[in-house]
Amino acid sequence: MSVMVHEPLSYEDDDVLLEGFLALDTPEGFRAELIDGEIVVTPPPLGDHEDWIAEISLQIVRDSPRRFHWAGQKGLIIPGGAGQQDSRVIPDMVIAPAELRLFRGAAEWMRAESGGIAMVVEVTSSRPERDRSGKRTGYARSGIPFYLLVDREEETVTLFTGTDGVDYRHTDQVVFGKTLPLPEPFEIELDTSGFA
Repeated sequence: MSVMVHEPLSYEDDDVLLEGFLALDTPEGFRAELIDGEIVVTPPPLGDHEDWIAEISLQIVRDSPRRFHWAGQKGLIIPGGAGQQDSRVIPDMVIAPAELRLFRGAAEWMRAESGGIAMVVEVTSSRPERDRSGKRTGYARSGIPFYLLVDREEETVTLFTGTDGVDYRHTDQVVFGKTLPLPEPFEIELDTSGFA
């Protein structure tokens, strides 16, 4: 195994990295993201992944007293950490109150901190550390009030809340098969029995 060592990137290098990222021509179904200065390409998701996203969206639409719109695979620009460029991520689901019509006319890459997003949902991929850490803190820096993480490896569902602008201060976690309360504005008990 070889290890590449390089000097820290300058702002000009950040610009080159972003230009290279935006010029990528990924195969259909693949997803390219720029997370904490690293380009990450993931293959199309497996069936369980899509089933869990469908189940979450069904329960929110069916059981919540409020109406929500959601977008799958919506590109978000989230602020980078100290001294890092912004990341460009594609959550599995972005949820907003229906009355905002947040996705109507939105650009390919939408700034997450512009407000209106109620929750983002991620189902871990083959490299779960990005969902557990880099994306989580980026969503918190964006001011997104809720981050729901379905962790396939750990077989848990975690709701992160209470952003302080750096990270989320509170977590509620259940193992697959248990019920996870989603507070206002959702006001539902998310049933994860179908995930086990």
